[in-house]
Amino acid sequence: MATFLPFVSTIFIALSAMFVAVGWILAAQRRIAAHQTVMFWAAVLAVIFFITYLSKTFFIGSTSFGGPDSVALYYTVFLLFHITMATIAAVLGIIQLISGYKDNRRLHRKLGPVTSLIWFVSASTGIAVYLLLYVIYPPGETTRLFDAILGIVI
Repeated sequence: MATFLPFVSTIFIALSAMFVAVGWILAAQRRIAAHQTVMFWAAVLAVIFFITYLSKTFFIGSTSFGGPDSVALYYTVFLLFHITMATIAAVLGIIQLISGYKDNRRLHRKLGPVTSLIWFVSASTGIAVYLLLYVIYPPGETTRLFDAILGIVI
């Protein structure tokens, strides 16, 4: 279960990013109704990702980096970059959903490309984190969240 839930959550965030890409194309083609539908499902997939991720974190814990010490610092910097991008993407995604549903096209069009780009960076780095934690290197110890991220005991 400790490796299955991260795999599932990674699939959902990858699907969400794919839906965002399709939504972006539909918006460029001015197929607004299709764009709205696809972006709604991108948001649903992102929420499912988040629920799966939180479930694993709360019920099982977080997995620390199990790779070599010579790579650990680079991994930690990369992870912190990913967390920052994911947080920004989530906030901008919520703003985009609200502005889209409120028909605030000026704001929606202005933030759309930036939000999509940050979303793709977040999803891509999230997939890379999964690969580093579970595929490329053997998983490290499963511990509380802050212990796994910072490598310290709080």
